[in-house]
Formats: sequence, C-alpha cells, structure tokens
Amino acid sequence: MSDSSNYRRSCADLYYLNTLTVTDVATGWTECIGVWGKGQAGVFAALKEVRERLPFSLLGIDSDNGSEFLNDQLVRYCEAEQLTFTRSRPYWKNDQAHVEQKNWSMVRRQLGYGRYESREALIQLNVVYGLLGPWVNHWQPAMKLVRKERDGAKVVKHYDVARTPYRRVLATATRRDAARERLIADHETSGPLALRAKLDEAIGRFRPFQAGRESPPGEGRPSAGSAPGA
Repeated sequence: MSDSSNYRRSCADLYYLNTLTVTDVATGWTECIGVWGKGQAGVFAALKEVRERLPFSLLGIDSDNGSEFLNDQLVRYCEAEQLTFTRSRPYWKNDQAHVEQKNWSMVRRQLGYGRYESREALIQLNVVYGLLGPWVNHWQPAMKLVRKERDGAKVVKHYDVARTPYRRVLATATRRDAARERLIADHETSGPLALRAKLDEAIGRFRPFQAGRESPPGEGRPSAGSAPGA
C-alpha cells in the first residue's frame, strides 16, 4: 500500500460519530445531536441547530474544555449574539454533572458504547435523537435537587415533585408566545406509546451500523463514524 493510501486511511480513522449533548439546568430539557468527528466547524453547526430546537431563549453556554468549544468561532458567535459563554474548570468532571448524567441515561444506556463510522449511521443516529428528545423531554419525569442538609456525617437531600422537562418549561414561561404554542401542540401530537415504539424501531435500525458488524439487509457496508458519546 502506498504512503498516500496509508495517509488517507489514517485520516478516515480519525472520523467517527460523536454526540453533542445540551442540557438546560433549570428545566432539565435536553437535546442530543450526532456530529461527524469532533471538529469545531461541525460542533458549531450542531450547536446552532440545537439552539433552533429549544422551546425557550438561549441565554448562555457553559461548555467543557475541549477545543471543539474553546475556539474563536464560538467565542465570536456568543459575543455577537450576546450569549454568556463560560467553561468548566480543567479536570473537574462534576462541573458538567448534568450533561454527564444525560450522556449516561440518554446516550449510552439507549445506544451503548459501540463505535460508528459511516455517514449512513450519522443519518440514522439523528433519526434516533429526533425521537429520543421528545420521549425524554415530554414523557420522562424527574426530580430536581432543591437543597442539602448536613447532620454530622450524614447528608440529607431534598427533592421537588417529579415533573417532565416539558412541564417545567411551561411553568417557567411568562407569556403565551409562538414557541410556547408550538411546544404544546408538539406535546399533544406525541403520545408516549406510539413514540416509544418508533424510538425502539429507530434504535434497532441504528445498531447494525456499528463498526465490525454486518450492514443492515439490502444496504452496503458502512464506509466510515464513532461511538455515540459526549
């Protein structure tokens, strides 16, 4: 094999599917989107797409310390859009605890740890996330930690009443604008049983694209992607 062929192959190996996970701390609303590789251009485009999906105004971004976030392109965008941009402390993973929790419950628990290396897998991954987002945001209630109390060596945690992110968004909305009306309409048209059935079917279509496995029936072998992760 020529040196140029080795170079092209090594470059292809660098690209696999990743998941950008965005979580709103106040409501728990979470959006996931598949990204080809971890380049700043792809991540930036995914962030802009996620912003369009949110049922509320984006006020700021708090990212980890990867170069896909800490770059001039995103900084200039936040300055132009008047968005607060902060980052977690280096080597403090708990600074991103909300995202890490969703990476487990929404990404790894649903899709596993496999590596995916094709454009076809990316398309199907985003089909999955297009169904997983509504499933979690509209139909999966969760409790929020309100406060902690220490009694000697014992820490007592107090939680609020379990509510879905959808209900939390409605509770914090101050007016009935177009985004709120669209959110209500989406909720009324996405029954949990039918939605879960569609989600399970989409996940079943996605799994065969995992690197090293056979391609889905009637389709060519995946050409090139990554393990879904943050």
